[in-house]
Amino acid sequence: MNIAVTTGNSYTVATALQGTREAAKIMGIDMKKANVVILGATGSIGAACAQVLAREVRYLTLAARNETKLEKLAEQILRTTGLAVRVTANTKSALKSADIIIAVTSAVDSIIEPDDLKPGAIVCDVARPRNVSRRVAEMRNDILVIEGGVVEVPGNVEFGLNFGFPPGMAYACMAETMILALEKRYENFTLGRALTVKQIETIAQLADKHGFKLAGFRSFERAIAPEEIAQIKANAAAKIDDQRRVIS
Repeated sequence: MNIAVTTGNSYTVATALQGTREAAKIMGIDMKKANVVILGATGSIGAACAQVLAREVRYLTLAARNETKLEKLAEQILRTTGLAVRVTANTKSALKSADIIIAVTSAVDSIIEPDDLKPGAIVCDVARPRNVSRRVAEMRNDILVIEGGVVEVPGNVEFGLNFGFPPGMAYACMAETMILALEKRYENFTLGRALTVKQIETIAQLADKHGFKLAGFRSFERAIAPEEIAQIKANAAAKIDDQRRVIS
């Protein structure tokens, strides 16, 4: 019996980027002018995020441990998009100046700490286990951390498993299988490490068609209210003003 298989990574990328774009808009960050960092850029999801964002931003930094793989990815992005990206194995240095961070490393422990981030930064944490330390939420009220890859499934669904989300929500990787089934595309869709921009665009379009959507903003297993984001934005503005006064 032939059974189609997918990792679900295409829709994971699509939702992470969608959430990041929406968060940037709310926080008043112009992504075209922002310093965007992808942490774990040489992995499957990180490389795909880089390929998509290279078409949307001007200042993109790819961070990972393997500099040889980083250089190869940078060369590929230059060929396909014309954007010359920065690469670095110095994660801490890259984070310090980042306006937007997409974190998708395979580290088993958190690697982003409170002192690593500038005021007003947005971090989309796609990794499981998470890359962002819970101390960031506890100590930095001027940073917006959002979870990547959580979606609201249409209809009255019962998964039979507790994913730690409210009813009707699932990881985007799982939702990808549902979307393909609804579309009757019984085929291997996302396999291996190489994800294409076309795959990501296709699954995003099919998700919209069938009523799948982002499950709002979530951070450390809880929903973030619009009022909280507004307060984070205000806190960041106040901290930036304080820093400017100290410098002057």
